[in-house]
Order: sequence, then structure tokens, then C-alpha cells
Amino acid sequence: MIQRHDEKNGLQWYSSKLLLEVPHAMFCRYGGLSQAPFARLNLSLGVGDRAEAVQANRDLVKQALGIQHLASAVQVHGTQVVILEDIQQDREYEGADALITCQAGVGLLIQQADCQALLLYDPVHQAIAAVHNGWRGSVGNILAVTIDTMQQHCGTDPADLRVAISPSLGPCCAEFIHYAQELPQSMHSKQVQAGYFDFWQISREQLLQVGVQQEHIEIAALCTCCDAAFFSFRRASKEQGRPGKTGRCGSVIALKK
Repeated sequence: MIQRHDEKNGLQWYSSKLLLEVPHAMFCRYGGLSQAPFARLNLSLGVGDRAEAVQANRDLVKQALGIQHLASAVQVHGTQVVILEDIQQDREYEGADALITCQAGVGLLIQQADCQALLLYDPVHQAIAAVHNGWRGSVGNILAVTIDTMQQHCGTDPADLRVAISPSLGPCCAEFIHYAQELPQSMHSKQVQAGYFDFWQISREQLLQVGVQQEHIEIAALCTCCDAAFFSFRRASKEQGRPGKTGRCGSVIALKK
């Protein structure tokens, strides 16, 4: 069950019943300080917004969740995973799409405007991960790479993981005209109609294949392109012409300090 909250400074977000033991949020675009076309809670430094506004927005996120630092990445739609230790200030990592830590008080931030953010929590070893997962990440199976890294570094048993899949591009809008060249044959069965794919189910299957339990997976099932509460690159591109100019929502998970 997805729960919606209206909290500090007008910020709004969704949370997962599977992750209620830890601070986390899948933020809407409301409540921040950025101006159009990034209005208002843009959390990306890489889309042309004023850096001062983005930093103020990130500070609001930290205040809302009660966390000390935010760790983020310059996301590149790859499968690079970074393990974070001894974080003493906000930091953004180059060229990564997944972050893992066992350090309390550090929020792992994924920036998104249609791509999935997956928030992972291991309650046994007190480890967390946050994954940026677009279609290229799905093709490269960044979820398997991340969970394998958690196994190797944190001792995580995939059966213990709790996983939330954020609002993201839904099967109603995930059209791939060149899918025969872009997506492997194994994904073609996830077409809901000609050229439209259900990446929520693709991610669910990839999680199940590495040992995550069915009852430990929650999908928000909210399409960012359809719902104006979220930034959407596809929606902006339809309205403005490609490439659309828009902000990035954020999904964050942390361990309690």
C-alpha cells in the first residue's frame, strides 16, 4: 500500500510499507524553490537549474527526512555501483547508477524523470542501496549487479531484502519504436501492446531471479508521464519537442542515526 504524506515545507512524497523501519521517500515535484521549467523540487544539478536552488531543495529533503548528508551520483544509465563509507558531507559521485552504504544518517539520492528508482533495505545487516534504473539499466540488469555487490560487501541474503520501486514510466507510456534493436528478446514478452513495455514487471522478474521474495517487492505503479505531480522527460518532450527540458524528482533512503 502506497502512503502519501504532506510534510515539512510543503514537500509531498510517497512511502512504502516495506521500508517503514528506515527514513525514505519518493518525492513529488512540489514544495521546492526552483523556477520553471524546473518547478519546484528539482534535485538535479545537471539539468540547467540554478545550483543555489538545487542545494536549497536538497537541504529541504534532508530536513524532511531528518538525515545529515545526501549522497548522489552523476547518473549515466550504466551498471556502476559505488560503496559509500565514512561520508562526512554531501557528495555526488561521477558515473554511477547505484549506491550502497551501511552508514547511518546518510541519504542515498536517486534523481529521476521517468526512470525507476529502486530503494533496497537489508534489515538483517542494516544495509541499504538506491538504484537508478532506466531501460538501459534493465538491459544491463543493474539490479542483479547491485544485489550481488550487497552480498559480497554487506553479507546480504537477497531473501531478506525489502525493495520499493518508485513512480516511473508506466506500461501505458513506455513506447519503444526500435525495441527490436534496443531490448533483448527476453524482454519482448513484456509488451502490453505493440511497442509498449511493462518495465515494472521486468524489474520485478529480475529481482525474483536473484532471490528477492515476492512479498518483499512493492511497486508504486504510478506513471510519471501521466501524473503531473512528477517530472517527466517524455511528457516534457511531447510538450516542448525533444529533448524536453524539465527537473528531476528524487527518491531517497537512509539508515536511522
